Amino acid sequence: MHLDLSELSQLAPIFRELFKGFHISRRDPELYAQLSNHQDTYRGLFKALGFELVCDTRGFYYFVPDQAAAQVNKTAQRLSLFTFILVEHLADQGRDPIAVLDGGSLGRDELPSLLDKYRDLFIQAEVQTQDELEEKIMRRMTQLGFASEDNGIYRFLPPMHRFLDVCLSVQQDRDLAASLHSHLPLPTPVLIDEDSDEKLLQTDDPLDLAPFIEGEEESEEAALARAIAQEQQEMDA
Repeated sequence: MHLDLSELSQLAPIFRELFKGFHISRRDPELYAQLSNHQDTYRGLFKALGFELVCDTRGFYYFVPDQAAAQVNKTAQRLSLFTFILVEHLADQGRDPIAVLDGGSLGRDELPSLLDKYRDLFIQAEVQTQDELEEKIMRRMTQLGFASEDNGIYRFLPPMHRFLDVCLSVQQDRDLAASLHSHLPLPTPVLIDEDSDEKLLQTDDPLDLAPFIEGEEESEEAALARAIAQEQQEMDA
């Protein structure tokens, strides 16, 4: 691969920022323009050095985190957890999480109530005070290019889509699971007499294959009657 290093005038600062885990977006005009104008060249160079440069179409660049150290991974876990918390918090308030995390803002004065509401989750991330929340999460978020801070207002930048995409994917999985469970309720065990000769517990599981294993195929009328009875039991409960 032939490189004209004279074209890569911002190579040193670009590599330094990406190596630290920083996300270069349009708020860094010189570095962003340099990457955009020589995207293929930078990608090829970094690949030769063992780094994968990701060029997100929404307007930011970053290194695949395989090169990150353990501390960076810990930070990523905290930022992911914070994003999940923030999505739920905003939804509870009737605010659109996507609108906030996609270029919107969050006030510093909102952090105390957020910490109190989700204290158990923050403790898992080793965050117990507002100072720790600001130091371990908010400050790191700004340092890595996910947000900017001005006079106590945190404005989220395009790289937040990395965490937002994960949140939306998980939420879709949850919605799908909830939809499936609404049609396929969990089996309800039925206790049998200890003196009975039956070897298996009976259940109300709609996927129970026992009748077919025994060769006694259930008729449509019997299946419908069983489904009605089951629904009535659930309503009475």
